[in-house]
Amino acid sequence: MDIGILKESARQERRVAITPNVISKIRKLGYNVLVEQGLGLNANFFDSEYVEAGAVISDTSNIWSCDVILKINKPHEDEVDKLSKNQTLISFFSPSTHPDLLKKCAKDNINVLSMDSVPRISRAQKMDALSSMANIAGSRAVIEAAYTFGRFFGGQITAAGKIPPAKVLIIGAGVAGLSAIGTASSLGAIVRAFDTRPEVKEQVESLGGQFLTVSLDEDGSSTDGYAKVMSKEFIDAEMSLFKEQCKDVDIIITTALIPGKEAPKLITKEMIDLMKPGSVIVDLASQQGGNCELCNRDEITEYNGVKIIGYTDLPSRLPSQSSELYANNLYHILDELTPDNDGVININMEDDVIRGMTVIKNGEITYPPPKIKVSATPKTQEKKIEKLKPVIEKKGSFLPGFIAIFLLFLVGVFAPESFMNHFTVFVLSCFIGYMVIWNVTASLHTPLMSVTNAVSSIIIIGALTQISSVNTLSLILSGFAVFIASINIFGGFAVTKRILGMFKK
Repeated sequence: MDIGILKESARQERRVAITPNVISKIRKLGYNVLVEQGLGLNANFFDSEYVEAGAVISDTSNIWSCDVILKINKPHEDEVDKLSKNQTLISFFSPSTHPDLLKKCAKDNINVLSMDSVPRISRAQKMDALSSMANIAGSRAVIEAAYTFGRFFGGQITAAGKIPPAKVLIIGAGVAGLSAIGTASSLGAIVRAFDTRPEVKEQVESLGGQFLTVSLDEDGSSTDGYAKVMSKEFIDAEMSLFKEQCKDVDIIITTALIPGKEAPKLITKEMIDLMKPGSVIVDLASQQGGNCELCNRDEITEYNGVKIIGYTDLPSRLPSQSSELYANNLYHILDELTPDNDGVININMEDDVIRGMTVIKNGEITYPPPKIKVSATPKTQEKKIEKLKPVIEKKGSFLPGFIAIFLLFLVGVFAPESFMNHFTVFVLSCFIGYMVIWNVTASLHTPLMSVTNAVSSIIIIGALTQISSVNTLSLILSGFAVFIASINIFGGFAVTKRILGMFKK
């Protein structure tokens, strides 16, 4: 079979469906690859690279006659008219929001596989183009926000003054949200994140973000890999949280989407009124109406000094990387469709992944597919009340203590007075040294600090016992020893605390 790849006709689209690095892999599956002249110029891929990888440069008419057409964006109506016979189209399609386009494609023996219908199961992660593009969009959203914000993300202490770090709120900790958290944290910002799914808390914190919660105990996890619609009480609570955060943060990035539905409105005009002039909102849900009430698709809207970015082409703003990831997703799908490596597509409707993304099979609409459970909501387990077992005291447990006291008494009776003085000093210094080390903050508890404090505490105890001496020289040396040891202990803590403070935001 022949696979054809055309230039994308969508406005501002710079990505390509196939890159030279993937051509050789597809050819090993038994396919011939035809690409349109100048296909990858906007993504920095030249025709010579495609030819070297084994592709054939062809004109548009020949490519539309190929058995398989690979695209990124859903086809326009004039492109649908060019599909005929037994062709297979693989691209983003959004069948739930474009039912009319779906009906128009249901003709002849055409097959349509939608890239945004890949089920979110572990086996399909390598084919999940939505996640690949969301990863890029999340990172790019932070870059766009930083450019529009016009100030440092990280805090600085300079001779001219102190610059506080930017505060970033990420709403939605999915793939795009986590990517945004990682990028914003690496730029030095204070990052806060909110999500209705409590299981993402550890992921947020591992990337350097602070996970925000509401007082209601409600889980937003679902069985399809996406967040579910929450109750009215929970929505009211999270809206109150967002309202409080709007007063404090500099940048908000929203990523909340529910497949097949309009994006929920999370940032209202009232909240924007509370934000500081110069703040920025990046709405990654603008393609489905936006999470921000004042968001305009593909525009930057300014309201009361707050700029609201509604770009829908963020992955296309990193065309080389986006194209590489999308091309790899397509290759893995073709690999699944060609189990015998014979260059013939086999749409196996018994395969959960293939069935999930197949929206038209032989000219008949097969959407929606049967649901696949990708995660199970953990059942609340009743806490078992353990019976308290009676504690049986072991006989003779106080014997070692009595023996130690008795031996100490014998030493006190027969040992000289000078020995007892020194022994008492030794016991007290060991005790105080232990207490000094024990109370050291965990982040300061190094071997050097431990030994230094222990030695200093012993010096102080020894000096205190000699400070009441009638000998003037002993008195002076004892006082000097106490002074030096005190500087070592208190000064060490003060300096170390300031050093640690340099790493705090």
